[in-house]
Amino acid sequence: MLGWRLLFAAILLALVGGGAFWLLTRPERLELATLSALPEGDAGRGELVFWAGGCASCHAAEGAKDEEKLRLGGGRRLASDFGTFVAPNISSDPEDGIGAWTTADLANAMMRGVSPDGRHYYPAFPYTSYARMDPADIADLRAYLATLPAVQGRAPGHELAFPFTLRRGVGLWKLAFLSDAPVIAVDEADPRLVRGRYLVEGPGHCGECHTPRNLAGGLEKSRWLAGAPNPEGKGRIPNITPGGLDWSPGDIAYYLETGFTPEFDSVGGSMVAVQQNMAMLPAPDREAIAAYLGVVPAQASSGSSGG
Repeated sequence: MLGWRLLFAAILLALVGGGAFWLLTRPERLELATLSALPEGDAGRGELVFWAGGCASCHAAEGAKDEEKLRLGGGRRLASDFGTFVAPNISSDPEDGIGAWTTADLANAMMRGVSPDGRHYYPAFPYTSYARMDPADIADLRAYLATLPAVQGRAPGHELAFPFTLRRGVGLWKLAFLSDAPVIAVDEADPRLVRGRYLVEGPGHCGECHTPRNLAGGLEKSRWLAGAPNPEGKGRIPNITPGGLDWSPGDIAYYLETGFTPEFDSVGGSMVAVQQNMAMLPAPDREAIAAYLGVVPAQASSGSSGG
């Protein structure tokens, strides 16, 4: 009799635990009020959001230049400790891309990491940064993406090992690491700092590469922009806080515009594409980014003892 009771208790616990897991990990979309307030979207403004967000850097073919950057057929491979992720087709093709998506679909994908059919996206898609975006900017981006070429062909699937193939588990990861709160406080009365924070922490998603991660792959926000291992396996992504970057705001803005450092060296590696994207923004945006980087708490670079 005791054995049956123990078995019943074990089954009951499993059911309760399974139900709790299912509830905690369910994909959470944006609130209906937010989606209902989405504007029509302006393609002209959306082009600036496109470059600020670096869409072409992942979704265009590797090495694409000029007009080829606007062919967003995906396929680029992104290596990580959890497996290899493959950037999807986000062109305007209605079958293989996102041409059939609504603005609400794109907003849920970018700000909540949820697909139109209700599945979690893996955080290789930087929605942990895009979560801080203004929904109106996403409406503008959707309008611009609709003007770009349709590219046929679906990108291959991700190459992941168990248990990372279980997307439902991403829901637990989101509970720990997905937030739309700003990372650092700035003087809210200074519109340039507010704009710079928005661009860096939101669409620019600079922290996704420049901030170290913990064992679960979440950003260590206490070490915001302090540098991190290069996901491509060579060297490190640099510390861009005042503790690792002693450039003036003018130096930073000039670098983002031209690709030249104060020492007359030129941009290299994966930063080439980022700099080219930033060069497409208006000068006040690059100056805002530079101003924000100047007030980020200084962090010691890896291996150094300074602050």
